[in-house]
Amino acid sequence: MSSDRSWVQALVDCPGAQGLYTYEIPFDLIVRVGDILSVPFGAQQVGAIALVVDSDEKSLRSIGLDIEKIRKIDAVVSLGFFPAHYWTLLSQVAKYYQTPLMQVVRAALPPGLLSRSQRRLKLRSDQNHNLNSNLAVSLEAQKVLDLLSESKTGDYSWRFLQQKVKGLGKIVQELVRSGLVDSYLQPPQTVRPKQQQAATLVGEVDDQLNGRHREILECLKRMGGEAWVSDLLVQTKSSSSVLKTLEKKGFVVLQSREVLRQEIHTVKSDLPKVLTEFQVSVVRSIQDHKSCATILLHGVTGSGKTEVYLQAIAPLLMAGKSALVLVPEIGLTPQLTDRFRARFGDRVRVYHSALSEGERYDTWRQMLKLEPQVVIGTRSAIFAPLGNLGLIVLDEEHDSSFKQDQPAPCYHARTVARWRSQLEDCPLLLGSATPSLESWSAPEIKYLSLPTRVHDRPQPQIEVVDMRLELKEGNRSIFSRSLRDEIAEMKEKGNQGILFIHRRGHSSHVSCRSCGYVMECPNCDVSLSYHHTHATAAELLRCHYCGYTQLQPKICPVCSSIYFKHFGSGTQRVTQELAQEFPELKFLRFDSDTTRTKGAHRSLLDRFSRGDADLLVGTQMLTKGLDLPQVTLVGIVAADGLLHLQDFRSAERACQTLLQVAGRSGRGDDPGRVILQTYSPDHPVIDAVVAQDYGAFARSELETRNVLGYPPIGWVILIRLSSPEAMEVQAAANQVAQRLQMVAQGRYEVLGPSPAMVLRVAQRYRWQILLKGETNGPTSTPVELHLEELRSVCGPGVSLTIDVDPVNLM
Repeated sequence: MSSDRSWVQALVDCPGAQGLYTYEIPFDLIVRVGDILSVPFGAQQVGAIALVVDSDEKSLRSIGLDIEKIRKIDAVVSLGFFPAHYWTLLSQVAKYYQTPLMQVVRAALPPGLLSRSQRRLKLRSDQNHNLNSNLAVSLEAQKVLDLLSESKTGDYSWRFLQQKVKGLGKIVQELVRSGLVDSYLQPPQTVRPKQQQAATLVGEVDDQLNGRHREILECLKRMGGEAWVSDLLVQTKSSSSVLKTLEKKGFVVLQSREVLRQEIHTVKSDLPKVLTEFQVSVVRSIQDHKSCATILLHGVTGSGKTEVYLQAIAPLLMAGKSALVLVPEIGLTPQLTDRFRARFGDRVRVYHSALSEGERYDTWRQMLKLEPQVVIGTRSAIFAPLGNLGLIVLDEEHDSSFKQDQPAPCYHARTVARWRSQLEDCPLLLGSATPSLESWSAPEIKYLSLPTRVHDRPQPQIEVVDMRLELKEGNRSIFSRSLRDEIAEMKEKGNQGILFIHRRGHSSHVSCRSCGYVMECPNCDVSLSYHHTHATAAELLRCHYCGYTQLQPKICPVCSSIYFKHFGSGTQRVTQELAQEFPELKFLRFDSDTTRTKGAHRSLLDRFSRGDADLLVGTQMLTKGLDLPQVTLVGIVAADGLLHLQDFRSAERACQTLLQVAGRSGRGDDPGRVILQTYSPDHPVIDAVVAQDYGAFARSELETRNVLGYPPIGWVILIRLSSPEAMEVQAAANQVAQRLQMVAQGRYEVLGPSPAMVLRVAQRYRWQILLKGETNGPTSTPVELHLEELRSVCGPGVSLTIDVDPVNLM
C-alpha cells in the first residue's frame, strides 16, 4: 500500500521557520508543482508552496525520514499560483548567485504572500445553493453553505469555520468539487482584493414604474446592463437609496465585485509607424527566431528601437503569446507604458517595486492568466509568472540598474533573462545604443544593428569645452560661455534643453573656511551633502549613503567660525545658478530627490512635454532612454565626475552615460547640439564620445580588459563583510581570505582583504575580498564558495554576502 503513497516538498515561510519541509499527499488530493497549500506546522495551519512532488519512498528513508511520522497536507488552497518551471529558474538563481533559495523566493514573489496570509472560503457568486436543491450535499456541507450565505461578504476565514464545523477539511473538498465555494489564500490585510459595488440589470423595464426609476434602469441598460454603482449614480444624479429600492423590487442586483488596482492613464490609440529599411530587416530577423536565442540590437540613440519592439511583439499577441519588457528605471516606465498602451490597449500591465502591495498582488494574479499580454517592469519583473512567453526584451540592457547590489540575491536581470529564455524556449532581445561589453563580446549572441536615426536625422554635434581655459580667461561660473550662449539661443527659438549633472543635491560637501573642518555623517565615513529646501528655506546636510539628515550649523563645531564654503555642484546648485544667470528661464529638476513620491516621474515628464519648462535639470535618470523630441540642447555640466572612479568599469560606464545623455538631443525635426564641459578634454573617453563611435571604444576597452583579465574576459566575485565592530570585521576578513587561499588550488586569485572605498556606512564597518578567475562559460557558476562554511569562519557579529559578477566594486 505504501507504494501508492506520495509526498511533496513544500516551501514554508512563517514567523520562526523558513525552509523546505516534507508532507504526505492524501489519497483524495492532487497536488502539482506551483500550487499553494495549507499545511500543519506546529499547532497552526500555514501557507506553503509545492515545489517537488515525489513518490519515491526509498529516497525519503535514505535521508533519515520516518515516513509514518510525516504529516499530511490539509488542502490545496490555490491551483497553479506559479508556473511549474518557475522553480527551476529560482533554483538556478540560488545556485549561481550562491544564495539560500528562500531569499530568492522572497525577491521573486509579491511581498508577504505566504508569511502574512490566511486561508479563507468564499461562496461563489455564480452559485446560489438555495436555488440548487437538485444538487445533493451532506448536512455538514449545507451548514457551511448556510454560514457563508449569512456573511455579508459571502466568505469566512478557515479558522472561524473550523470552530463552527467539525471535519472541515473533507467538507470543503466536497464543496469545492461541487463548484459551490472557492478556497483561496487571502493576502495580508493591506493587500486584500479591492472591492467595489456594482449594479446589474436583471428585470425588464416596466411601464408601471415611475419616471425616475424608469430613467435609471434605461441608463443602466445603455451602459450594457452592468455598471459600477458610483458611475451610475453620477450619470443619473440619483442616490444609493433609489438603487436599493429598485433592488427590493427585483429590477437590479447590487453586489461587491473586485476591481483591479492598476495605474490607468488615458492615451490615444496609435498605429504602427512606417519602418526604415534597417528596422524592417531587424524586425524580420527577430521574428525568424521562434525559439531560444539571444539577440543584441545595437541601435544608435533615436534609431527607433521602441518601434522595433512594438512591431516584433504585435504578431506574438495575435498568436496568443505574451511578452516581457524590462527597463532599468521606474522613471522610464511611464513613457514606455504609454507607447505600448497606445498600441496594445489594456493588454499592457506594469510591475515594479514602486507599486503598492495591492497593485503588485493584483498584477501578479492577472499575469497568471494565459491571456496574451505585455508586462513592462524593472529588474524584479524578470520573475513575473507569465505563461506562454513569446519574447523577452531588455531595453537599455547595458544599465547597471539591472544588477541588484543588496540585499541578496545579487542577481543580474540580464543573466536571469537568458536562463528564462532557455526555459521558455523564446528569444531574448537586448537593446542599447551603448551595449555592455559582456553582450558585445559574447560569440553566442546574434548581433543586429540600427546604425542611423529615423527619418535620417543627424546625430547631435558635440562641442567639448575645456573648463581650465574658461577659468584662465576669467569665467568662474559653472556654465561655460558656449553653454550660456546656447541656452540663450535655445530660449529665443522656443526650444527646450537638458542639463546633466552626475550628482543630486546642492554641493558635494561643506567645510569651514577658517579651520578646514568638513561636515561628516556620524554613521558613515563620508561627507554630508548640502541641500536647500525652498518650501521651508531650511539648509540641510544629508548623507546619500544612510539617509542621515541634520540642519547646517550656524557656527563651526570645531572653531566656532561662521564662515562655510560649499564645494562641488549638484542639481540643486545648478538650478540656483540658472535662476541667477537666466531669471526668465523656467526649469524642472529631475532626480531622486524630486521623484520620491508615486507618480512623480510621469508628472514631471508630462509638465516638461507640455512646455511648462525650458530646461530639465537632472542626474543619470535623464540618460535612460527618455524620448523628448522637443529637446535640441544638452549641456553636460561636469563630465569629470564620471571619468576618474576607481573601478575597472569606470571608462565603460562613463562612455555609455555621456553618449546616452548626448543622444537625448535632436530627436525631433530640429538638429541637436551638445556642450560637454570638462577639465580633462584629452581623456580617451571624451574622444570616443565626440567621435560617437561606440564600437571603436568597445574594441579598445576589451583589449585593456584582456590584458588585466577582468570581465568579460574573466570573472570576478566580490565578498562583502560588515560589522558594527571595526576590529571584528577586519579579523573576520583576514580569516575568510586565508580560508579562500587554502582552497583556491589555482582556480582563482584572491585580492585583499581590503577596506571598502567607504569604510563605514550606517554605523557598520565594511571590508571586501575580490576573487578573480578565468571564464568557464557565459552562465556557468565561476566557483562554489559554500556560503555557510565561510560564515562560520566570521563569527556571529559579522555579516557576509557574496556578489557574483558585481558591477560596483566601491
